[in-house]
Amino acid sequence: MSKQKTVSWREVRAKRATHGDAVARHVARMENEERAYRLREIREEQGITQKDLAERMELTQPTISALESGDLNRAGLSTLTAYVEALGGTIEVTATFGDRKLTLSSGD
Repeated sequence: MSKQKTVSWREVRAKRATHGDAVARHVARMENEERAYRLREIREEQGITQKDLAERMELTQPTISALESGDLNRAGLSTLTAYVEALGGTIEVTATFGDRKLTLSSGD
């Protein structure tokens, strides 16, 4: 019986090409899903169902489900604002230009 050769992670990675664009898209998708999940957590902590929230926002439950599944980039700012405000929160929109930030909209 022969002993299997141990291969380092570095050797495995060297044989497999990375596709920077694909990785960046995957990371962005995961970040969107995480943000959407956090919104869902807040809704659930308040004991509000998707149906209840949809009624408050005058939307459909499937629309709320899509938002909470990571579809945040496809949602309009007004929809996101309505979602957050229906849960008692506020939204702030900030434009970033290098090291400069400009608040465009604030819930204050």
